[in-house]
Amino acid sequence: MTGSKALKSEQAEKKHILVVEDEEDILALIHFNLSRAGYRVSCATSGEEALRLVRAHLPDLVVLDLMLPGMDGLEVCRTLKKQPDTARVAVLMVTARGEEADVVAGLEMGADDYVTKPFSPKILLARVQAVLRRGEKGLESPADGKVIQRDGLLIHPGRNEVLIDGQPVELTFTEFQVLRFLAGRPGWVFTRYQIVNAVRGDDYAVTDRAVDVQIVGLRKKLGAYGSWIETVRGVGYRFKD
Repeated sequence: MTGSKALKSEQAEKKHILVVEDEEDILALIHFNLSRAGYRVSCATSGEEALRLVRAHLPDLVVLDLMLPGMDGLEVCRTLKKQPDTARVAVLMVTARGEEADVVAGLEMGADDYVTKPFSPKILLARVQAVLRRGEKGLESPADGKVIQRDGLLIHPGRNEVLIDGQPVELTFTEFQVLRFLAGRPGWVFTRYQIVNAVRGDDYAVTDRAVDVQIVGLRKKLGAYGSWIETVRGVGYRFKD
């Protein structure tokens, strides 16, 4: 093994991936390919088991099938992203349903990326590597944790918390990231691509529709402050200066 290959294998081996899949043949396929790539792999066949394993041994990434018996993948993702100790665990969705609505729903819950069945092992590994790479780049610096306050709206990045007149507002993981990005640069106009790039990374595949869904959800939950997120026709969005 060459020096570069040995280094890459050593780096991958340090990453712990939990695979959640109830179809045994697909579970075996994913486990084989991730293990061969040098990752440390755990497996679960249900949402309930997945949550137990995550809490016992926090993984770097969860490869999560959406169609699970009992608690489905979307509920698992929602649970992970709502709890402070698991909110930063990366999630790669796996779905046999190629409809945009399913993808958007997963993104709203805070998933980082997705692959659609059937998929090739090479595509899966590429997506896994991309999500893990974005996670390393996305670690917060002290400056990123600065509290943002505009009148009665307070955004606390360190706590993943939004308050309006002292009352908490429940946002999805992605909604919070979008709001934090826009509000942190009031008056600046950003395209949908720039918003996705800032929140998810520049190699993240997503449609314009998915960004619009996040904005619609934000405006509704922010009430009167929702109007502060302005649409710039033909360009994108900005937070009112």
